[in-house]
Amino acid sequence: MLQDKSILITGGTGSFGKAFVRRVLSDHPGIRRLVVYSRDELKQYEMGLEFPERRYPGLRYFIGDIRDENRLRRALEGIDVVVHAAALKQVPAAEYNPFECIKTNVIGAQNLVEACLDQKVQRVVALSTDKAAAPINLYGATKLCSDKLFVAANNIRGARDLRFSVVRYGNVMGSRGSVIPFFLKKRAEGVLPITDPRMTRFNISLQEGVEMVLWAIEHAWGGEILVPKIPSYRIVDVAEAIAPGCRQEIVGIRAGEKIHEEMITASDSYNTVDLGRYYAILPVNEQYGIDEYCQRRGGHRVQPGFAYNSGDNPEFLSVDDLRALIARHLPELAESA
Repeated sequence: MLQDKSILITGGTGSFGKAFVRRVLSDHPGIRRLVVYSRDELKQYEMGLEFPERRYPGLRYFIGDIRDENRLRRALEGIDVVVHAAALKQVPAAEYNPFECIKTNVIGAQNLVEACLDQKVQRVVALSTDKAAAPINLYGATKLCSDKLFVAANNIRGARDLRFSVVRYGNVMGSRGSVIPFFLKKRAEGVLPITDPRMTRFNISLQEGVEMVLWAIEHAWGGEILVPKIPSYRIVDVAEAIAPGCRQEIVGIRAGEKIHEEMITASDSYNTVDLGRYYAILPVNEQYGIDEYCQRRGGHRVQPGFAYNSGDNPEFLSVDDLRALIARHLPELAESA
């Protein structure tokens, strides 16, 4: 799918972006061009030290903000595939600066949709979050709006060979601002702050997230919200895995947090298909035949009322599982903490 293609990734200097670039450059040397689009010139400079253009002649670094539709249009000239990873995602910051979050996560998403429609883009995969399912904070609400924009964009693509789809997954192990790097830093103090001992979260590695996006680029029909089948963890087990000798101090949940995260609500169940490795939440419109989708993709409908949340997940990571994953995926953090 990526052979001789040109790819652009928004938010390309983030945790996911760097992992995606690393994977594409390693596994798809036949790509024509790979454009890292982001607004932070320092991060692009630092990324360029790891991935220099002289070594990777198809790699390009574009300074730009998804709030700037004209810059997006210029950057998308000649692009075949877009991966949309740019977002403002810190929950407290979004609550304090709501319209700034809306400008990036909602208006920026629509800017990208419009620019992709005007250029000859063929595939668009947008990254979402479990916080977009039944959202209770502004960040989740903006990502739900973003998901709706990308799904609905398929209604106005006309005769273009263009498909928009969304991937929705849970906490990425080791991403900036996530709990595991935070606990690794705090353990030297002997006390770990625990929001609520009942709290659970989904867990996915960066590599699994990249693999899912690559799968969506090749297989998505257009209009799906794809959800991976991934394990959950208990926050107290993460604390035990990282710092077994530390005292756990209960500090209470922050505004906008849930005890358990959701990725598929019971209301979604009537339009959800089990694909084996992933679930697909299909759009509700007359153009989309769920039975046809199941037949073409080898899936089956889930039971009415089915829901997928981190608390009821049948698969949980143990303390030993978590230690092994941290050692495998975050060795530098684990050793330096």
